Amino acid sequence: MSSGRLVVGLTGGIGTGKTTAAHMLGEHGAAVVDCDALGRLVIEPGQRAHDAVIARFGRGIVNSAGHIDRPSLAKLVFGKPDELAALNAISHPAIDAEIAAQIAAARADRIVVLDMAVLVETDLGKGQYQVVVVVEAPLDVRLRRLAGRGMNADDAKARMASQATDAVRRAVADFVIDNGGDIDHLRGQVDRLWQQLITWPNRKDRKAV
Repeated sequence: MSSGRLVVGLTGGIGTGKTTAAHMLGEHGAAVVDCDALGRLVIEPGQRAHDAVIARFGRGIVNSAGHIDRPSLAKLVFGKPDELAALNAISHPAIDAEIAAQIAAARADRIVVLDMAVLVETDLGKGQYQVVVVVEAPLDVRLRRLAGRGMNADDAKARMASQATDAVRRAVADFVIDNGGDIDHLRGQVDRLWQQLITWPNRKDRKAV
């Protein structure tokens, strides 16, 4: 990492408001990298993982426009650990390369935020961030938010069950944001977090994750 550039891994379970927190950090001046979007990018035609994914999973996942059909690919790996591991073995190095490119493209004095849902569940991005921020919210609040997006409670709970627990995330967190309140409550915490992040590179206890 270039001198002065701090890279933050931002994570949180579905419905916690992680992406909203990322947007607020972007408003403060952070360069935000949407790692979920990079996962979609790398399997597009001409991108890093496209050909290898087709070679592994077959032409049946390619739609009439020549793009990998993500729902078709998801069906092949859902509930199949070996198949999912095979997909991750192809896609994750490609995503890591994209993350590295975006970090390198940021000004050396900027804070870079990696908006990453699977920071704890995978090794994605490991070694590329120095600080971990976890966004949390109570279960009932998360369920209410997800219902507002049209997701029923059973599906929401199934998604949560497939992700890391709050305790597991807290174990790796340098900062925890409680997003159980309203948008102003979240903004206040993000504002305070930003003040801590902009002084973090000078801290003696700065660590590599």
